[in-house]
Amino acid sequence: MASVTSLTSAVHQRLASALSAALPEAADADPLLRRSDRADFQANGILALAKKAKANPRELATQVVGQVVAGDLIGKVEVSGPGFLNITVTDQAITENLAARAADAEGRLGVPYTELPGTTVIDYAQPNVAKEMHVGHLRSAVIGDSVVKLLEFTGETVIRRHHIGDWGTQFGMLIQYLDEHPHELDHKDAEVTGEEAMSNLDRLYKAARRLFDSDEEFKTRARRRVVDLQAGDPRTLAMWQKFVDESKIYFFSVFEKLDMEIRDPDIVGESGYNDMLAETCRLLEESGVAVRSEGALCVFFDDIKGPDGKPVPLIVQKSDGGYGYAATDLSAIRDRVFNLKANSIIYVVDARQSLHFKMVFETARRAGWLNDDVKAYQLAFGTVLGKDGKPFKTREGETVRLVDLLDEAIDRASAVVREKAQDLSEEEIAERGAQVGIGAVKYADLSTSANRDYKFDLDQMVSLNGDTSVYLQYAYARIQSILRKAGDVRPSAHPELALTDAERALGLHVDAFAETVAEAAAEYAPHKMAAYLYQLASLYTSFYDKCPVLKAQTPEQVENRLFLCDVTARTLHQGMALLGIRTPERL
Repeated sequence: MASVTSLTSAVHQRLASALSAALPEAADADPLLRRSDRADFQANGILALAKKAKANPRELATQVVGQVVAGDLIGKVEVSGPGFLNITVTDQAITENLAARAADAEGRLGVPYTELPGTTVIDYAQPNVAKEMHVGHLRSAVIGDSVVKLLEFTGETVIRRHHIGDWGTQFGMLIQYLDEHPHELDHKDAEVTGEEAMSNLDRLYKAARRLFDSDEEFKTRARRRVVDLQAGDPRTLAMWQKFVDESKIYFFSVFEKLDMEIRDPDIVGESGYNDMLAETCRLLEESGVAVRSEGALCVFFDDIKGPDGKPVPLIVQKSDGGYGYAATDLSAIRDRVFNLKANSIIYVVDARQSLHFKMVFETARRAGWLNDDVKAYQLAFGTVLGKDGKPFKTREGETVRLVDLLDEAIDRASAVVREKAQDLSEEEIAERGAQVGIGAVKYADLSTSANRDYKFDLDQMVSLNGDTSVYLQYAYARIQSILRKAGDVRPSAHPELALTDAERALGLHVDAFAETVAEAAAEYAPHKMAAYLYQLASLYTSFYDKCPVLKAQTPEQVENRLFLCDVTARTLHQGMALLGIRTPERL
């Protein structure tokens, strides 16, 4: 089915035609239409046009009103103030537009695909091998997952990349220790859980670190092993692979708890670019983008200086021949541009790494790998804070483990579900508790603009009141309850019926879903979708309070209100899915 023209677009087209008829030289002028609390829409563009044409704005506005085709779409147009236009659409137009959205055979609610889809590589959810995931890993995973869903929904080809930390000096220490203690990663059971895998790794890492710090001979052997690893020694690589595989068992268990799909082919860590590092350095040096300074290969920037006022370079290769993060990140850009054919590369990375990525992107631009046709963008995110407004730590001052955080959210949510549960089994309460708890964590993150810090407050997150996912999930479950109680009476649109103010407000907001999807996807801004959904649930609550559904005055009104309930539920369901949040049928 073709996409449905939104009421905003339809009104915009009518006004543009009226403007052109009243002032022919304004054929391409923008009426500057927006939603308004004084009418359904307000157009502000006439003031600027009148100034340009040296005309009286109220008189020009009155001429435009005379050219507006009213009736089926526009019910009333009034001149307001110095030359604004207040526009009210007809009840019939609202209902017919929602009916067209509901009839979308693809189930997309009439949301169009983007006109010029491209290929986006998104780099997110980047844990480290042999290390536990902590609260700092939450935002990259949750924000990245939602941006993937938004872009794919608009028709973009999205390639996921999880740039895990799986290379470097610490692996020499771990591999050497495992070589000397070969049974440390052996499993008694064929099936090992993520918790057990991480417990094994954590125990081994601590033992290796103790030996590394206390035994100079072991330290020498470990450093030699790093060289073997980088040189591709088969036996060393096989042992390194053991660590990676063990870590993946753990990663997958955490992402499963987060209700996120992470596919193995999408995990391309630092090691995946190892074979490209020497060539990346050669290309940069030969082109003059990078120069040797005190033995290191560096890129300098006039506008980036340290506290001493001297330029801060990006070190691509160290003076001892080793490669840093910059060489890996630049090699990844080459791979994503030339092999994956990306038009856009998004990095969902902590804001504290902004300077590094600014230098990496500028280096890639100077090398010609990024240009007007291929762009890289850091979707920088802020810090997760505790209730005290300080970075989230345990009472002992340690970083909070991500699994502990998620388990507590599920426990809190399960208690809320149990309190409200009607005819739910223990198994169903556990399932809903997980959906509500994980949804609460994700929504608290996504409802905040990514670049801002936010406070992690579980009490607030699982509240039924306020801007929380539980409030949205409860609104959805309430609608499903009404639809079940309706029995054989089916939702059906009746465009001939007059609408109350609450019905109109809800209908107009449902119609804005497509525009919100487009805006949130274009700006990589899941928080705009979250804000839309919260307002949708709030408008539905107002409608529910003011407009009896099953006890409406006529059978037609019952069907029409059931239809409004149904299209609202479908919009909530789709919007929440784009945030990666489940909408249980019962709560």
